[in-house]
Amino acid sequence: MLTFILILLLLAAIFGVLGAVLKIALVLILSLVLVTAVLVWAGWWWVRSRMRGLERDLEQRIEEDGRRQGAVDIRRVRNEAEDDRPELGGTGL
Repeated sequence: MLTFILILLLLAAIFGVLGAVLKIALVLILSLVLVTAVLVWAGWWWVRSRMRGLERDLEQRIEEDGRRQGAVDIRRVRNEAEDDRPELGGTGL
């Protein structure tokens, strides 16, 4: 590939259009760099705005509930099976 590009550059130099070819190549490369930079910036802006929106929604839910969604409740739950234990020495039936 590199050899092919060098041959094309040599042909352009021979025919006297090397300056024009290099200018066109420079415009194409700079255009690709600019498009890439704009796409990266737009993607970053979109991700950042989505994260801010999610943070706002989460804060709103926390304020509405007064506690975090999905928090674990650690209250002791009464075990009904323990209430019906037979007394010691009993038959257990």
